[in-house]
Amino acid sequence: MFSSVSRVVALAICGLALSDASALAHCFVGARFFPATLAIDDPCVADELSIPTVAWSRTSDQPSAQQLDVSGEFSKRITETFGVSISPTWTRLSQPGSPSVSGFQDLETTFKWQFLSVPNAEFVMSTALVIDWGGTGANSVGADTFTTYTPTFYMGKGFGTLPDDMGWARPFGFTAQVGYAIPSSSSTMSVDDSGNVRVTPNPRFLTYGFSLQYSMPYLKSNVVDLQLPDIVNHLIPIVEARLQTPVSNSFGTGIGTSGTINPGVIWVGDYFQVGLEAMIPINHASGSGTGVIGQLHLYLDDMFPTTIGQPLIGGVTNPRRPMFGN
Repeated sequence: MFSSVSRVVALAICGLALSDASALAHCFVGARFFPATLAIDDPCVADELSIPTVAWSRTSDQPSAQQLDVSGEFSKRITETFGVSISPTWTRLSQPGSPSVSGFQDLETTFKWQFLSVPNAEFVMSTALVIDWGGTGANSVGADTFTTYTPTFYMGKGFGTLPDDMGWARPFGFTAQVGYAIPSSSSTMSVDDSGNVRVTPNPRFLTYGFSLQYSMPYLKSNVVDLQLPDIVNHLIPIVEARLQTPVSNSFGTGIGTSGTINPGVIWVGDYFQVGLEAMIPINHASGSGTGVIGQLHLYLDDMFPTTIGQPLIGGVTNPRRPMFGN
């Protein structure tokens, strides 16, 4: 594991040597703005607050339970290119014929390094260690007793470098992430009501996802102003996917690939954004029926550029211009 980490660090150092040293507040890479996405994480570090993110879905149980997740995420830059995020999630499960149960999921923290930024190519990459702290959540809502470590890579690429005769496609943007979830324990031991001891393996997962975006703000400011209504010029239609596939220690568990496809739209302003997406399960194991997720996301680095929106070490010397000039 340590050799793998060493390779990651070496790659990141090489990327840092190629990156633009003048990082901007929020997720701007050249003329490209990557919004905070709802299903996966965006590829930048920033000072942000998502509160709340609300998701409703139906589980794959028979009969299916209604699941309500209410979460928040606070992200803080330590330096221009390194940040930390904390994300608690509260869950309520309501199944027909049974009393509802509720509680917190395991607390998630993310340590992210934005090691490569190429503004002229609208390209950015980051690496992170995501930790779900076992034992910090409630077993009644499925929280694990073991900690899970997920080294993750993120990337974002805008299509603004396409030729002028493909101007209609230049507002497209693409982000992706891939991680490897490693539980701190290979198995979990439990005792049923009859006193029998049960040992359940804890699989390792490949976690991955992507988003395809079409930025109306980019279309207006960098391609052509179609004189559309102002509300349309603030929209970013988006399709996201978030999936996971067991890759080891899953024999006999019956666990397979699961995830959702999330079509939706994000409205972006100078200081906050609002997103709404459907959550469509890719198979029965991923859920029963279409769910929905919504989010209010605040740009702290734009709301408070000289105080809490600054990195703790090395403040931004050139504050970012407002996206819409407001």
